[in-house]
Amino acid sequence: MNSSTTPVDHSHPQRGDCEYAKDVTSLPRYRTGKDPLDDAIMALIDQAQLTTNNDLTFEMMVSALRMGLEHVDRGDMKLVNNSLKELRYSFHVFETYRSVLKCTIFGSARTKEDEPEYESARLLGAAMADREWMVMTGAGPGIMAAGLEGAGTENSFGINIVLPFEASANRFIADDPKLINFRYFFTRKLTFMKESSAFACLPGGFGTMDEAFELLTLMQTGKSAIVPLVMLDPKGSTYWERWQDFVTKELLAAGLISPADMELFVITDDVEVAADEMTRFYSSYHSTRVVGDRLVMRLKREVSDEELVEWNGQFADIVESGQIERIDTTAQELRDDDHVKLPRIAFHFNHHGYARLRALINAINTGD
Repeated sequence: MNSSTTPVDHSHPQRGDCEYAKDVTSLPRYRTGKDPLDDAIMALIDQAQLTTNNDLTFEMMVSALRMGLEHVDRGDMKLVNNSLKELRYSFHVFETYRSVLKCTIFGSARTKEDEPEYESARLLGAAMADREWMVMTGAGPGIMAAGLEGAGTENSFGINIVLPFEASANRFIADDPKLINFRYFFTRKLTFMKESSAFACLPGGFGTMDEAFELLTLMQTGKSAIVPLVMLDPKGSTYWERWQDFVTKELLAAGLISPADMELFVITDDVEVAADEMTRFYSSYHSTRVVGDRLVMRLKREVSDEELVEWNGQFADIVESGQIERIDTTAQELRDDDHVKLPRIAFHFNHHGYARLRALINAINTGD
């Protein structure tokens, strides 16, 4: 610590709803440790006339100043700076389309236009657009181009990674404002995960394997929302069947994953089945949010007493205490205007049966 810096509370930043106030004691505990700097940040926020999330703006500015005060290496500063700029821009691009469900299609950049994998991806893009979804791909050639070709540019996003050995974005998205160019894989991946409501993986190389396993890992560990994941083969291909054989024989049989984890994905060679699998996931289920010590599931329909009895019996293994029950919209959701009109169920989740949540969502959708 710099000798001129007074002791700072290094605990996790408070994530309450503290808004801008001139009294520094009402701002987050995460500060520069220098009262004049904290006052200057507060004054700048006031000058900008920000009206929401001023506590978070304050903390981000504090982080930037603290990195300077701590003499963080220039390379690390550039990484943080570029990452923040990339994410800010992606938030700006997606803001207009927040209400539209989006499907990401992963697969090989090396797939040729006359290969069956290309046609499957193209048909899937078209099928999702027909269902009023938008489609996202990595904006490159092969499967990425096929998905956007099928969806049409007006229904497409290109999430491109700048590489020295690959061509620029494909012709279906190259000149569109919905193309975003990323320098870092991790900010690009974060954008895919954050903005997608479903994923489809077609045959591909290391990148596709990385994306498939990362999706499974994030859902299995609760670090991302449970969403539909479809492994799509063209007719006659055994790519994903052989992948599943490996997962079953080497991971499941050895106890390295749980049987419930196998419900996190679906394998098919039928484009319509793949599209229906992704859209049906949201037929009755809407979204999930943790509020306090309960997991709240927002639904598109009311549930019956009989369903609650059945679910409490079937999913008792993931309920830590109490039971699955209907609830009113919570105060936190009301405050955030977070889908306040939807019906809700909630329970004390055990925080390790994440794959079982997929089975619960399936049960919710079965009753629609």
